Amino acid sequence: MYQGEKAVLIFGVGPLQQSIINRAKLMGLYTVGIDPAEDAACRNVVNAFEIVGGQDYDGTCAVVEKYGIDAIVTAATDKPLVMMARIAEKYHFPFYSVETAQWSTDKFQMKQRFMEGGVPCAKGRLVKSADEVEDFEYPVIVKPRDNSGSRGVKLCRCKEELEVSMGEALEVSHLDTVLVEEFIEGQEYSIEGLHYDGKNEVIQFTEKKTTDFPYNVELGHIQPANISEENKQKIREIISKIGTALHFENCPSHTELKISDRGIFVIETSPRLGGDYITSTLTPLSTGVNLEDELLKISLGEIINPAPNAVQYSGVRFFSFKEGSAIKHVPNEEFVKSWPHVVDFSFNLKEGEKVNRITSSLNRYGHLSLIAGNRESLEDAFEKYEKAIKDRVLTH
Repeated sequence: MYQGEKAVLIFGVGPLQQSIINRAKLMGLYTVGIDPAEDAACRNVVNAFEIVGGQDYDGTCAVVEKYGIDAIVTAATDKPLVMMARIAEKYHFPFYSVETAQWSTDKFQMKQRFMEGGVPCAKGRLVKSADEVEDFEYPVIVKPRDNSGSRGVKLCRCKEELEVSMGEALEVSHLDTVLVEEFIEGQEYSIEGLHYDGKNEVIQFTEKKTTDFPYNVELGHIQPANISEENKQKIREIISKIGTALHFENCPSHTELKISDRGIFVIETSPRLGGDYITSTLTPLSTGVNLEDELLKISLGEIINPAPNAVQYSGVRFFSFKEGSAIKHVPNEEFVKSWPHVVDFSFNLKEGEKVNRITSSLNRYGHLSLIAGNRESLEDAFEKYEKAIKDRVLTH
């Protein structure tokens, strides 16, 4: 099997975890992956793979003991956090408490902690009926309490839309209530943080681009975000309040917020690495800090001392073509990757397929990641390359 190496258990063996699996292997760790799906995308990337259900505590414990696991990690998913906290509690792995995991995977409990901890956030409440928010002004946002990736999240402009959207949100939830919030205007950002040794540290500020409402799916990110120094300091103070309110420790954080004329409002947070290539690609390029490496060190009980620098600009865009358009040509991956500034590229539609409507992060169909010395060069390259790809891909 293996000898002398430390073993790390990675929860989830899908595409979102591929980068942290590779980083662990580069660090000389023996990687053990667990996933409920027997055909998990990265089952052949890890050193050992076991099929374990997401709620199978005994099965997870058996894997820990079988391989002599030294650390546990995941990336870009909230689903295993409660199980991971339970495992960490039993085997004394560096992690946060079960209570913190529960607060962080239930959007209503999270909001309660925000309000108790003085974290600015949108007004919201749990409801079973649209009649229960008649004192709210439309539009409002409806969310399932226990899901991520924009699944079930929708803007509603009237009571009739809210009734329909509540049903859709409940379809992707295991609970019988949904969270309804006031709609906050403003530009959306995410904040990438680390919480260790009692510190709550911001590593990078990410600027977001999203689809038009009623869905609010992320279509792009740029680092560093265009935020004033005054607001950056306010955000650092907010992240510290979040860390205190939810008892974040031995973890990264990915916090989504909006800046409006009314101030800064936190949408939600999670004590895990961000997805959408924010953690795996953009942050290392723009700061010189690899958050996956830092998390792996934390999970092994090692001392970390991240020192972010404004290295360069990085960004990702997810393709968004007109719904119903036909794909006439699939671009060559290696050819696109040879273009200046290009870091990564993917395209998941086939010739003859129709373009779907993007309603969550699960049904996006390709991305382009770039790097540049300044923001203007980055945006110019995105505009040029997205147009070139669109003109070649779609029928007219």
